Amino acid sequence: MAKRFYGWWIVCACFLTFGLSTGFPYYNIAFFFDYFRDDHSWPIQFVTLGAPIAVLLTIWAGPAIVPRVSPRLLIVIGTGLTFLAFQWFARVSSQWEYYGAWCLYMLGYFLSGPIPHQIIISNWFKEKRGRAMGITYVGVAVVGSFGNKLGPYLAARMHYTEALSIMGFLLLLAWPLAIFVMRDKPQDKGQYPDGKDSAEAVRAATAQITAPPKSFGFLLRKAPFWYLLFGSAFSIGSIAAVNFHMKFVFESQGFVEQAARDRIWSTASFWVLWASIGGRLLAGFLADKLPRKYVMLATYLVVAAAIPSLFLVKPEQSGFVYLFALVFGFAMGADYMLIPLMAADQFGLTTLARAMSAILPTDTIAQFWFPNFVARLRDFLGGDYHLAMMAVFGTAFLGAMAIALLPKHGIRDEELQLSHAQRAPSKE
Repeated sequence: MAKRFYGWWIVCACFLTFGLSTGFPYYNIAFFFDYFRDDHSWPIQFVTLGAPIAVLLTIWAGPAIVPRVSPRLLIVIGTGLTFLAFQWFARVSSQWEYYGAWCLYMLGYFLSGPIPHQIIISNWFKEKRGRAMGITYVGVAVVGSFGNKLGPYLAARMHYTEALSIMGFLLLLAWPLAIFVMRDKPQDKGQYPDGKDSAEAVRAATAQITAPPKSFGFLLRKAPFWYLLFGSAFSIGSIAAVNFHMKFVFESQGFVEQAARDRIWSTASFWVLWASIGGRLLAGFLADKLPRKYVMLATYLVVAAAIPSLFLVKPEQSGFVYLFALVFGFAMGADYMLIPLMAADQFGLTTLARAMSAILPTDTIAQFWFPNFVARLRDFLGGDYHLAMMAVFGTAFLGAMAIALLPKHGIRDEELQLSHAQRAPSKE
């Protein structure tokens, strides 16, 4: 009797480990920003400076370490580093220690975040890779939203440093999954991708006619490459600015008491993440039915439109938090997943890795540096968050305009036409 395909157990494990390694820390560390500010008397621009500096110091880890180490081992090492970062955050006593803790955090993120999970899923699935990857990415939102409730619960019952420490220990739940459940590739279980019965069946099912990859020089000479690079960076930077400053904005709106601020942040962040799941699923469906340029443009415009709704959330009208969270979260979920799809459309599947190797680092730098720019702008404007967040709105709108400049049809369409032409039976 043939062995049951193990790949879906891999998906279940990745759902949890990806959520623990990425969603849980990223979507919850900002909850403690106002605690850092008040406990250490640090300005907001310093509190938001640790992450971007750490990005510049550790971004080398992805290309230098990841290709040389087992993805499962990377998940173990990376979550261990993030665990240590949370313990250090709980005991930090100086600004330099704060930078050091962020460097550990970022190193853990680059090692155990998207890349090893993408590698594992790609090894186990060829035909059903999109479905498997989509389920895996939902784990980021689900596990992250669990932290949105746990952090405020713990902070209300103990000192925030103890809450940080306890949340850090939860990251180690990824270890037994990575060690005992996950496998790097189906050959480790004597199987083949997608549950096929032979290597030949895998090759036959995934065979396709493709053009050779384009060079970096080709990409740099193409305007669509720059439109996508800047458009995605502007949009992702704007989303990160909202996530990092959300709690401070609520404070400026009247949620001055710590408990009230914690509760409104918990509600907003929780529903943002759950709405992001719906956005990701709907965008994936529409991207297969409609021109992806228009799906991406609509998503980026919704990101921009959602930002002003943040200022509707006040103590006397706190119900508007659901409107903001649902609209912003929906667009946020769609935003991230559309970038590689659009890159494949514009530059071809064979050039996707090369294009993303330039776009992804740019997006990551924008994701962590733009919130600090917003903090500095807010200080320059005399502490006015309205004007600072309007700058975020403007940046998000510029990202949408860059996507609007993309051509409707890219290289992918040319490759598909060539593929169909070569596969068509000869009339001779």
